[in-house]
Amino acid sequence: MRARVSWTLVLAAFLALPPFQRDRVEEMGFGEIFRTERMRVDPALTQTLWSRWDMEANAFVFFWGHMIPSLEDVSRITGLSVYGKAMSGYTYPCYHGIAESSLVPRIALQESLGLFEAGKNVGESEGEYLERLTRVSRRELVSEPGPQADLDLRRFLILFLGRLLFATRGDTVHCRFLPLLADLGEGAAFLAHQFDCLSASDRQTSTSGFYPFLQVWAYLHLPTLGRGELKRPGLVPIARRWESRRDTRHLADQLEHLQEAIDSYPYLDVIWQPYLGEGDEGQPWLAQARRYIGRSVWLHALNLVLPLNLFLTQRSLGFRQSVVEFPVRDRFR
Repeated sequence: MRARVSWTLVLAAFLALPPFQRDRVEEMGFGEIFRTERMRVDPALTQTLWSRWDMEANAFVFFWGHMIPSLEDVSRITGLSVYGKAMSGYTYPCYHGIAESSLVPRIALQESLGLFEAGKNVGESEGEYLERLTRVSRRELVSEPGPQADLDLRRFLILFLGRLLFATRGDTVHCRFLPLLADLGEGAAFLAHQFDCLSASDRQTSTSGFYPFLQVWAYLHLPTLGRGELKRPGLVPIARRWESRRDTRHLADQLEHLQEAIDSYPYLDVIWQPYLGEGDEGQPWLAQARRYIGRSVWLHALNLVLPLNLFLTQRSLGFRQSVVEFPVRDRFR
């Protein structure tokens, strides 16, 4: 599927980078993503979850209650760093300027990294496919530090952000997150992107982006569905432990089965706190995230306060806080 192909392309470009460039990617906090095995896409599970997403509440709505991915989920599952800074800003009415100054068209970008023959050959295994792409891409990249190496790294990061971490159907849609990344950790930006994708009108068919996050989230919180296999216990981040269980049934049959399984899911089998037995050893990205997990903080969203949704919003970030009414011209917004 497209999502898995995108992962292979980005991984090939990463492996083609010389060691000093890969070290720079590690320092940016993206190293754990590339240590995660290329998980099998489970479109039936993803579409079933999306069918339970309420765009007004920004939550998965099940008969046992609301469940919302949190910053701790992002940090534990993906290894992306989570930190926060005071941020004020606005939503740009048009992103063409940012796109033109920061990005290039997808095909031209891939060709500049040597990925101009990205299709998989007949009879070619996954390993052979990845090795061929890596070998071809390596020819286009400089091996010593300098201005050209900086350009190579920038092109790689655009490919990574646009085709994997913040991917959607468009070539440049991920440019919306460039201002956000300037002020927030990539983990926070990733969670914002997940909420945006879940609320998109085409959510029933899309599997783009870093799909293992939602799949592993379901494995941890709804284990009785049986969609994942714990292959490598103890590895961190948690996404590295799991494989998607193969299901040879037609997609429509899988969807029907999963819908019925969720409708009859045993309430006592729902795991609300899957990380109680997890330590922080070997997970430096959690050091920054720890102060934002389980704390009472104020949430500000571009000076707008929505008291009716405040409880669900704070739960989405794993915070606890009191609801306070803010009068605005004798009304509440």
